[in-house]
Amino acid sequence: MGLGVAGHFRTAIDRDNDGVVVNAFYRHSRIKYYLKDRRALRIETVINDTYDIGVLRRLEHLDEVIAKARDANRRLLDTIRAGQSCVLASPVIERVAQPTLTEDGRRAPALRFADPRVMALTGALCLSLFAVTGVTNNSLRALTARMLGTGYTTSQMTYDLRRLRFNGLIRRIEHTHTYVLTPDGQRLAIFYTKLNDRLLRPLLAADQPQAPPNLRQALTTIDHHVDDYIAQARLKTAA
Repeated sequence: MGLGVAGHFRTAIDRDNDGVVVNAFYRHSRIKYYLKDRRALRIETVINDTYDIGVLRRLEHLDEVIAKARDANRRLLDTIRAGQSCVLASPVIERVAQPTLTEDGRRAPALRFADPRVMALTGALCLSLFAVTGVTNNSLRALTARMLGTGYTTSQMTYDLRRLRFNGLIRRIEHTHTYVLTPDGQRLAIFYTKLNDRLLRPLLAADQPQAPPNLRQALTTIDHHVDDYIAQARLKTAA
């Protein structure tokens, strides 16, 4: 909801015969989304205490509560939509994957795919709850450090927030220390994470016992075809 406020966040995923329901809780409020009657995605935001989103109580503030709740719904929906179609045009990848200059001449450091720190950072940004609440130095640093598995300082987080912002992947909410992902930021974070977790890791571990049998079988077939081509071309195998 775009506020740098203190409090604990919690996410719960419930599975039953009707499908999956995802609940994200903050203080006394929550937001949940699920597939209604297996036909349409439904997002419900429940504000049990307006102070949770930085709005005063009393009826005259109802419009502000509604506006902030709808904004939270929209950001979550944007993230879900990006997750369903996260193919990036090559100019966007080129801009982010190498150092560039911003419009006002400042250097925008690169965010290179496969760099452990970048992968931990983009993986943390995929958290659906951040689409609703935004991120701060503290909240993003805690999750990034956990995913990185090594020390990750406040100054490193400040640097990473700067390069995310200079590359147009996040924007700062006015008068706060909270940032939200831009559309390019949502797509990049999900693209990097999906490419790494769903494609590269399984392929690189395809010869391991834990790899899916159909994947191991497919790669074995490819190996056999490659060996046949080498034999037909009378090429010597590498020592």
